[in-house]
Amino acid sequence: MKKVSSVFQLLVALFFGVALVFFLVFDSIKNGFGIQELTAGKVVIWLLAGFVLYLITWMMVSMYTSSMGKKIRKLEGENDKLKARLYDHEQKAKSKPVGGTIPPSTGPSQEDETDGSGIKPRQNIK
Repeated sequence: MKKVSSVFQLLVALFFGVALVFFLVFDSIKNGFGIQELTAGKVVIWLLAGFVLYLITWMMVSMYTSSMGKKIRKLEGENDKLKARLYDHEQKAKSKPVGGTIPPSTGPSQEDETDGSGIKPRQNIK
């Protein structure tokens, strides 16, 4: 998709470049194309064709960026789920006794009683 949008961007630039050169040197090459005079209608047709190419390019780029945004959001969600799983595994490993004995439980601290939420504060491990 990225290559397609790049190709269309190149086509738009090339189209407008050729149109610019064509209109600038029209007096010297008008007999080669069988066009006797350059009317406003012919210029408008050229500009409309370029505008259509530009719109196609714009749609391709916006579709590509929206699909990349969706992929990024999906990967961030998966990353968050994996972080949660890792945290859960770490908590399980901490709560399991190493030697097969249950560590003595301590009574609730003064902070736990005043908090009221029932959630103990996180302890950082160094």
